[in-house]
Parts: sequence; C-alpha cells; structure tokens
Amino acid sequence: MDLEKLLSDRLAPAFAAVAGGPVDPLVRRSGRADFQSDAALALARRLGRPPRDIAGAVLAHAVLDDIGVSAEVSGPGFINLTLADRALADLVAGLAGDARLGVPPTATPQTVVVDYSAPNVAKEMHVGHLRSTVIGDAAVRLLTWLGHRVVRVNHLGDWGTPFGMLIEHLIDLGEAEAAQHLSMGDLDTFYRAARVKFDEDEAFRERSRLRVVALQGGDERTRRLWRLLVTQSERYFLTVYDLLDVGLSGDDFRGESAYNHLLAGVVDDLDRLGLLRPSGGAECVFPPGFTGRDGAPLPLIVRKSDGGYGYPATDLAALRQRVGELGATRLLYVVGLPQRQHFAMVFAVAEAAGWLRPPVRAEHLGFGSILGADGRMLRSRAGESVKLVGLLEEAVARATDLARSRNPDLDAEAAAEIGRAVGIGAIKYADLSVDRTKDYVLDWERMLALDGNTAPYLQYAYARIRSVLRRAGTAAQPDAPIVLARPDAPIVFAQPAERALAVELLGFAGVVGEVERSLELHQLAGYLHRLATAFSAFYERCPVLRASDELRESRLLLAGLTARTLRQGLDLLGIRTLARM
Repeated sequence: MDLEKLLSDRLAPAFAAVAGGPVDPLVRRSGRADFQSDAALALARRLGRPPRDIAGAVLAHAVLDDIGVSAEVSGPGFINLTLADRALADLVAGLAGDARLGVPPTATPQTVVVDYSAPNVAKEMHVGHLRSTVIGDAAVRLLTWLGHRVVRVNHLGDWGTPFGMLIEHLIDLGEAEAAQHLSMGDLDTFYRAARVKFDEDEAFRERSRLRVVALQGGDERTRRLWRLLVTQSERYFLTVYDLLDVGLSGDDFRGESAYNHLLAGVVDDLDRLGLLRPSGGAECVFPPGFTGRDGAPLPLIVRKSDGGYGYPATDLAALRQRVGELGATRLLYVVGLPQRQHFAMVFAVAEAAGWLRPPVRAEHLGFGSILGADGRMLRSRAGESVKLVGLLEEAVARATDLARSRNPDLDAEAAAEIGRAVGIGAIKYADLSVDRTKDYVLDWERMLALDGNTAPYLQYAYARIRSVLRRAGTAAQPDAPIVLARPDAPIVFAQPAERALAVELLGFAGVVGEVERSLELHQLAGYLHRLATAFSAFYERCPVLRASDELRESRLLLAGLTARTLRQGLDLLGIRTLARM
C-alpha cells in the first residue's frame, strides 16, 4: 500500500475542482501529522486567493472519511492528514501476511538492458569502476524484483589499437608466462610493460601496428592470443565481482568486439538516411543543439579519417542491437557524468535515425567521483588510481578488526563472515546513500560507524531485531526466515513510537515505486535509515518481551515487519544482513 499515492489520488480531484484543472497535491510525510499537502500555497498566486481559503475549499470537496483519514488546514495553508489508529493498524496488519510487504509486481513489465561496470581487458579494475558496478547491480536487483525482464550487459573494452601492443608483448613473454601474470590478476604490470616497449622500441611499435591489422583481419593465431587476453581478464573480473558480491557473471560479458560486424551497417544506414556528413576526412553526424566552445556544431564521429570506428559507432550499434534483437524498451547506461554529452549525442542520433522512439527510452545514469580526504580524486600514495580489489580487501580487514574489538570472543570464521558483510556493505552503502550525481568522500570512520546513516547501523538494527525474535522464540535459527508467531495479532498503539514505526513501515511501497521510475537509489537508502531510526526509538521506549500479552504480540509483529523490510530493502541495494553482529 502506497499511502502517499492513495492520499494524492483522493486529493487530486478536489484540487482540480478548486483550481479548474489538474494539480499535483504534493503529499509528503510530515512531522506535524502523518502526511501533509502544501499544494494550496503554490496555487495562491495563480488563483488570486489566500492559501488557507484554497485549502479549506479542497477539503470541502475531498473524500477521505472512508479510508480513516482526518484532515485540517494548518498554518498559512497546509493540509495536515492523519490516519485513524484503527485504519493505520489495519493497513500495517495487512503487511504481515504479504511476502512482498505491500509492493506489488509491476503491472507493465518491460525489457530493461542495464549497461554497467565495463572494465577494460588487460587492465585491473580500479576505484573508478566501483560506482558503475554497485549502482548497476542495485538497479538490476530492484527492477528484477519488481518483475521486469532485466538483461545485464558488461560492456568490456576488448578491442582497438592497444591490443596489437598487448598481443606482441604476450608473444615476447611466451604464452605460459603471460598467462601466469594474467591469471594472478597482475594486469597493470603486464599493460605497463607493453606500453613502455611500445613507447621506446620502434621495431616493437611497428610489430604492434601490424598485429592490429592481423587482429582486425581475422588472423587465426592473433585471434587466439587475443582470446587468451580476454579470457584471463574475465576470470580476474569475476573474482572482483565475487568479492564485491554483485550478480555479474561470465554470461553478461559483451565486449566491444561483439559489435564489429554491425559497424559498417550503422554507417551505411546513417548515410542512407541523409544524416552523415564529411568533416576533416571523417564521417560524422551533427545532432541539433550540440555546439563546441566556439559555437560551431559539434560532430559525433562515427567513422574516423583512417577508416576505423570509434566509441560512437560501437554505442550506436549496441543500442540498435539491444532494441532490435533484445526487444529492450528501457536502456540504462551506468557511466560517469563526464560521458554525459557523449550519450546525449548518441541518443539524439539514434532518435534521428529512428532506432530510438517511444515507447523505447534510453537513460544515462551518470554518477560523480569518489574523493579522498583532501577533496580530490581518490588516489594511492604513489598518485595512481586505487585498485578496486585493494579497496575492498581493506574494507573487509577494517570491519573484521572492528568486529573482533567489539566482541573478543568471536572465532575467526564468525569474525570473517561479519567482516565481509559489514565491510562490503559499508562500501556499497556509502556509494548508494548519496545522490549518484554528486561526488563523495571515502571516509572509513564514518562508513563503518554503528551510528548515523551507514550500512553497519542498518545491519545492526536488523541483527538486534533478530535477537529479540530469538528470545521470543519466533526465530530460533540464525539464518531462518522471519516467521511471525501471530501474524493476525491485533496491533495496538500504546506509545507514539509504535505509531511512528507503523507509518514508516507503510512507506516502503511508495519509495520503491519512486525509485523504479527515477533510479535515485539514495531515496531507498534514506528510507531504510528512517525506518531503522524509527525502530531505535521504538526499541528504547516500548519494551517488547516484558510487555503484557496483547502489547507483546503487537510489538513483536512491528519488530518482525521492520526486520523483513530492512532485509528486503538492503537486499535490493546488494547489502547482506546478519542475524548476529
């Protein structure tokens, strides 16, 4: 049950009657009532009436009694909305028997392609890959849970000029030694050594150029060695995904090379449609509205002056393939904000070519950077990009040490389990809890804190509820699903904290629905933090196990629903919960 939507749906006709046209009621949670609408204030100037008069007229038209809602005009023209205790209790009780916690599967399932992570073959994943991987994984989880057909695409950089250099270096080392380097994940050392030789050795440079020609021409030996580079790199990527606990698998790899056979057709079609224009020897499309710093039209280069194809051609081919062959109706590109203009131009060209038209839509889910304590791009002490594996291992090590310091009796296995769940969860939540378009600072102390808006705080809230349920005899086994002893127990509100927790529990469906549309995952994280905070206040003020029978059952039900909601919400973000911490 999405309460905000229900109340908006009830107020919308009343606002329309007063305003003479559609009006968004702007219903939001409020500290002065359960919900509040401030739409009357925005209408005052347009209608030339005092906002309190508008609000009063709206309430005269609104039908709210049948859903147990009382309303009053407050302050300069706010409409305060409060659910009757019985209506609120009945709505929350309805969640107890609902495996989906009030969130129905989508009524209009789509085929959604999510393009994310996208490391480069023969290069190690660095901290710059974290955001794409984590945001993409959470988007996949949420959309899949809602019933959409989701296709994961890991768009590997596995083609182009550098591969001539890399294959020649592989030949120089010998396949066995090269494979050993690559299988150990030592990709950066391999790449740097090849780069040094390319920069310093003219003979090696020439061999590399010829090797590119052989690769593009389909030479059997060259293709086999290229495949060795790709395979070893993919094995390394999978170890990173396993450590990060994301759902990408080998089946999701789709390199740039997979679109090679489509590139000429893309150029031919753009030419046939009259969109292609020569510029400086290259073949380009000039989508309207894009200009350079000098004000001149900005080109999207689809075929370079040397006859080769760049990223725009590959991205156009991929888009057309995803719509035509995969039947995608929603395309999500989880790529950093510096690529915003590139994708806007690609989408504009695809629209002009007729490859991207309603109901199909493409969205660039851009994101900011991860910064160090100095407010600059996060770098290692040597000034290089921080390796992702090293960052994740440090998170796990720090979380494991904290777990041991808080509970010296933990055995090594339990400490390692907690350390991994808390450490990786902290990394993910720090990323997902901020507006993805913003930069954020990597702060270990804040990320791993048991208070504040952090994953450990939410994980601890869940573990504390599991402890209460175990002592109540309703969740004896640590990993057992939460089964409410009396899901039909009446809910009683003896304290304001119980009521506040109940209202928060009813907010889950609305938040999930909004995030499905916007994919602003920080909204889901923020909701889970508010829920955990409401439970903390409930836990401090409302004894559960020592309460009278009726109150005890009611409070156990509220606690169990909170745990289920926290677990489901964190799972959508890709964060594990623990029965004990």
